Amino acid sequence: MDLVTTGLVSDGADLIERRSQDVEPILEYAKRMRNQGDVGSSEMRHAAKIPKAVIENYINRTGITFHEFMVDDKHIRAMLNDPDLSGFRIWKGRV
Repeated sequence: MDLVTTGLVSDGADLIERRSQDVEPILEYAKRMRNQGDVGSSEMRHAAKIPKAVIENYINRTGITFHEFMVDDKHIRAMLNDPDLSGFRIWKGRV
């Protein structure tokens, strides 16, 4: 479900890396879990299943490292509360 593919393209003197991920299975999983109400307990909610490619895109757009993303909750909250990423949400409460 989480398979990320990487391709390399030579463009003259440059080597360009292209990464992609089919996120459809993850969207279907999140929808299924959400519809079943399988969101965890009141002590530990399963908020979302965010694809690796979406996290990589966020890191690249914001200019942060993966470590910064993982240690600062504001980045994860920003992604979880982003309406454009709502399809990946399982528990719809505010984070």
